[in-house]
Amino acid sequence: MILENIREPKDIKHMTMSQLTKLAGEIRGLIVHTVANNGGHLAPNLGVVELTLAIHRVYNSPHDKIIWDVGHQSYVHKILTGRCDRFHTLRTKDGISGFPKISESDHDAFGTGHSSTSISAALGMALARDLSGEKHEVIAVIGDGSLTGGQAYEALNHAGHLGTDITVILNDNEMSIARNVGAMSEYLAKLRTAPAYSRVKQDIEYLLRRIPAIGDSVAKSAERVKDSLKYLIVPGILFEELGFTYLGPIDGHNLDSLTEVLEKAKQLKGPVLVHAITNKGKGYGPAEKNADKFHGIAPFCIETGEVIKCASAPTYTQVFGDTLIELATQDPDIVAVTAAMPEGTGLKKFSQKFPKRFFDVGIAEPHAVTMAAGMAAQGKKPVLAVYSTFLQRAYDQILHDIALQNLPVVFAVDRAGVVGEDGATHQGVFDLSYLRHIPNMIVMAPKDEAELRHMLHTACQLRRPVVLRYPRGCGLGIPLDNPLRKLEIGKAEVLHDSGDISLLALGAMVAPAVEASALLAKQGIKARVINARFVKPLDGDCIRRLARETGIIVTIEDNVLAGGFGSAVLEFISSSQLNWTKVLRLGLPDHFIEHGTRGQILAEYGLDAEGILKKVQNFMHQFGAR
Repeated sequence: MILENIREPKDIKHMTMSQLTKLAGEIRGLIVHTVANNGGHLAPNLGVVELTLAIHRVYNSPHDKIIWDVGHQSYVHKILTGRCDRFHTLRTKDGISGFPKISESDHDAFGTGHSSTSISAALGMALARDLSGEKHEVIAVIGDGSLTGGQAYEALNHAGHLGTDITVILNDNEMSIARNVGAMSEYLAKLRTAPAYSRVKQDIEYLLRRIPAIGDSVAKSAERVKDSLKYLIVPGILFEELGFTYLGPIDGHNLDSLTEVLEKAKQLKGPVLVHAITNKGKGYGPAEKNADKFHGIAPFCIETGEVIKCASAPTYTQVFGDTLIELATQDPDIVAVTAAMPEGTGLKKFSQKFPKRFFDVGIAEPHAVTMAAGMAAQGKKPVLAVYSTFLQRAYDQILHDIALQNLPVVFAVDRAGVVGEDGATHQGVFDLSYLRHIPNMIVMAPKDEAELRHMLHTACQLRRPVVLRYPRGCGLGIPLDNPLRKLEIGKAEVLHDSGDISLLALGAMVAPAVEASALLAKQGIKARVINARFVKPLDGDCIRRLARETGIIVTIEDNVLAGGFGSAVLEFISSSQLNWTKVLRLGLPDHFIEHGTRGQILAEYGLDAEGILKKVQNFMHQFGAR
């Protein structure tokens, strides 16, 4: 195998095209096998094999800086940059990350995980290079999906204005451009990359302006005619008007073409955009036929492409999607909004049943939030389904456009808490901290999938902003009871009301708290268990009673401790002068949580039943309790 001899990018620089083609096949095989075992982003990586080979053939990483937007298409890059022998550890605990990570390799020039950031980072690196008098290339690789994010256009606009030497490679897996205008565009790309082309343009303009009396007018007229024709035939006009030299579109699976165009891009001055057309999932039939399913996928059977089911219970995401359809059937004002995640957030079936009431805005979370605010201001009931880690991108819009105006938008915050294998960039462990301090917000979390239904029903009836957070993965197998009922806002649920201490747990932490109480009972320690339900407003009456009757309260959450649920309880105890109460806060520490399974991470930080048992025992021992 050729792949066995690849240790660093320079190993591919003198390969023949036939050798590179064979290597591309071997890389695809390795990626399919690894993702089938570990889960991960399959289709995006299969689509950029040749593009990545061409980039590393032309550029000199890590001297040249390559920034991968989002980074879920960086597996090939990792394989070529000294991590092939560890690739089987992808997304596993203590293994390599599924995204670029500067602490993992010098070849990962910039850590990514959220979209639309690469051009901004590349421009910053290029400006730093120029200020330091250094000489190297800076390349941003961005997908067409990431170009729906506004930050990408802010960066394009600024880069074009400055005229800085950077190269942006647009990895476009939308095929319509190639079919419609591919032949003409390839011709124009060759023409415009020829060194003589720029000189000819300048010479013609110079000669026209030298014509006595009418030269300037003729030159301006010629410029207008040129621009009019350009709008008709050049697909990259937007990038040209932003100040970029546009090359493409080119076949993103043709190594000869890719290498030739990238070599020419290196010779051009100023910002350059190379437009490559790729097929998402290329080389693995099921992924080519269903790229959305294989964008990010759990472990699967290679022969059939079917996901290996790990539990019989439906996921929280599925329960949310089905319940929203049930509610929307009865209430025509309910609308659903997502930011490029209809499948991942459970809204795919909603979009099919209510196509006119479903809105996918692309990767544009700030726009999604403010658009939802606009609909709410006109009497609609928008439900915005979004992953916790991506909602961070719209903080100002949540605060200013929704909460300040007290508009009734429901935030269905999926993948809250520990997410697992996607790692630090995707852990949803900050939402309680950045949402609970905002005025007018109601923040709640269900203990199981059945309670999720009742909370969504409740949220859709309230005329104010509501956050409903729930975890990734399967529910607990709890029967989905009917009819739906409205919950009392700010009222906790007492599950076990007898004991020496109180376990006050939130959301997905309620189940391990119940298990821990059983373990504590075997040690002679009786523990009350309370399902807090609400972070805001807190059940103050419940907390006062627990403080009086037990004097020891243990808060349990899958959020960072700084500013989270436990902090809210401490604030309440302080303001209520319940000073005799001893409080133990269990949650996540003040550092970023790396990748591993959800179970492994919870165990590592003492948030499984055994961990809760040990921490409670240690805490009680400090105070001379049993």
